[in-house]
Amino acid sequence: MLDFHRTYTFPFKYSIPNYISIHLQKVKLYSRALKFLRRYLYLIFLRQKNLEISRILPSHNKILWINVSAPSLGDSLMDLSSRRLLSGKTIDLYTDEKNSNLYLNDKYFNKVFSNFNDLSTYEYDLVILDSFSSRTIKIKAKIAPKIVFVGMFGYFNGPEVNRIFYSFHQMNYLLDYPMTEEEIIDNTQNSLSISRKDQEIVKNIIPQNYITISLGGEWKYKTYQKWSEVINQLLLDNKNIKIIFVGSKNALRTSKQLLNIFPEDQLLDFTSILSFNQTAEVIRKSEVFLCCDGGLMHAATALDSKIVSLFARLTPEMLLPKNTNLYSLYDQENVNNIRPSKVISKYYEAINSADNHL
Repeated sequence: MLDFHRTYTFPFKYSIPNYISIHLQKVKLYSRALKFLRRYLYLIFLRQKNLEISRILPSHNKILWINVSAPSLGDSLMDLSSRRLLSGKTIDLYTDEKNSNLYLNDKYFNKVFSNFNDLSTYEYDLVILDSFSSRTIKIKAKIAPKIVFVGMFGYFNGPEVNRIFYSFHQMNYLLDYPMTEEEIIDNTQNSLSISRKDQEIVKNIIPQNYITISLGGEWKYKTYQKWSEVINQLLLDNKNIKIIFVGSKNALRTSKQLLNIFPEDQLLDFTSILSFNQTAEVIRKSEVFLCCDGGLMHAATALDSKIVSLFARLTPEMLLPKNTNLYSLYDQENVNNIRPSKVISKYYEAINSADNHL
């Protein structure tokens, strides 16, 4: 039926970690077909259907990338990671305001917009769409109604995939395969630029040596509730250790509880104080970063930080590229099923490894 197969098959010729078969078993055919049909007809209604092309050409030098479908900071980093393959082209980004600050000092994006009214004076050779969601198509039709476009996820919708590998493989396909599968695997990595201003701010507030722990979380199944036991053991093992807490507003309650339990001269609380990029710089300068799967973990991979991360439901292979400095722990259901002793063991494995990047 039309392009329905594109909702569950990869356009590129290489395979990546995915749960496509699970998705096809769980979601009824009519439900998937209805969502596809809505998108297909919306493209026709807004006169965009015939503007889709399948390749980024050498003549496409001024490009606008619309990325508004990524629901989280981590997804945004993964979905936009392949921008590094577009070196030599001028790329502007249109994204949600909450994600835009990540890329204000980016070495790949020329300009970053979160209000499409600011784009009225710009002209482009090509638009890259993150997906064919109605929101994305509506924005594209308003900003660049007659400009050709390519899709990243396109109609592909629903199945869990390794998003960073998807981004790189899809961009490689759109560029007509300048890289082999092995080269893609070796080069796939998140990117995050930290401004000199943010580096200087962080330099003035951190101790010389410390580790960082990310607290809180949006989802209960990947929000660790046993950090107090981990911290207690770390302090027993090393009376001179310095620990910095990071996280967003959902970490404030936990950080206050921990500060009431442990000696304040060994703990620093940066939760909900710094910007995302400043927090990433704190993580970059630390000896080890302890965390659960989330946006800060993906930022840490972009900065080649040494990471001890807890995962649940989605394995590390589903979330990260191969070339990360990662020491992982996994449970099928909930990170709280992972014993603190296991976290401590991984911490020492990481801290004693020879490949310390600092």
